[in-house]
Amino acid sequence: MPESAWKVVFLDAATFDREDVSFAAFEQRYACTFHRVTNPAETAARIAGHEAVISNKVLIDAAAMDAAKGTLKVIAVAATGTNNVDLAAAKTRGIPVCNVAGYSGSGVAQHAFALLLELCNHAGRYAEDNRREAAWAKSPFFCRLTYPCVELSGKTLGLIGYGDIARNVEQIARGFGMNVLIAGRKGSAEAPAGREPFDEVLRKSDAVSLHCPLTPETKDLIGSRELGLMKPSAFLINTARGGIVQETALIAALKSKRLAGAGFDVCTVEPPPREHPLLRAAQELDNLILTPHTAWSTLESRQRLLDGVFENLKAFEAGRERNRVN
Repeated sequence: MPESAWKVVFLDAATFDREDVSFAAFEQRYACTFHRVTNPAETAARIAGHEAVISNKVLIDAAAMDAAKGTLKVIAVAATGTNNVDLAAAKTRGIPVCNVAGYSGSGVAQHAFALLLELCNHAGRYAEDNRREAAWAKSPFFCRLTYPCVELSGKTLGLIGYGDIARNVEQIARGFGMNVLIAGRKGSAEAPAGREPFDEVLRKSDAVSLHCPLTPETKDLIGSRELGLMKPSAFLINTARGGIVQETALIAALKSKRLAGAGFDVCTVEPPPREHPLLRAAQELDNLILTPHTAWSTLESRQRLLDGVFENLKAFEAGRERNRVN
């Protein structure tokens, strides 16, 4: 028998479980129901009768909360961002919403550099050439120089956003011998100590990595004007959120070679439809790398995420608030 009387439902366990993470702590303490995927029409019925609901990306609106008929005591978002929950509706109904932060800093930073290194060294493209057509065998000399490679040592990396992930990226960058600039707020005439004006960071950087949340202030933060400030030889890395960059402006800059390359792990629509401009551009352009929002997905990060959700539930069950966002 579970230790607690609480009933807990996972709405989209498949988004963080490859059948390699442990739910043992949850199953020992709570009566758990696991759904791999939940469609919008199924959400309300699946929440009903549970004290806690765990969602990564399933939308939870006022109607779904009301379907719980008063049993719902906490909405636990298995992520840092909480834009999939109607926070105002939850607050009105006295339902706390909590999240988990800081669980994927190392993994996302690692992925950001994986994208940057691929743009610089083309290891994946060379390997794919060999896999597809044994390209190395066709070389008239001992190596192949098909793609231009760039050395990071001595180059400048600009960081937009300076939280846990960006600090991990900074540490890696310095290990490569890079100089690091931290951008101040866009539009601000002066930057705080230790930072440089936003536009100057774009102008001076050989690579720019985005690590800010998507908010009304950061939506379309990087558009045609900002891309125009960057060096034609520069790379843009985005492991944050798709809406931070105007995708049509990015595609135009890449097509015209106004920007040397971009590595994105995010898109404005996820998953993108087959005809989404960014997905289509990634199929057509050799200077755009698009990965399917996997930067956060190391086994270690996903287990830390679940451990954080479990600690949140235990705290609220004991009458203590932990990581409440509303």
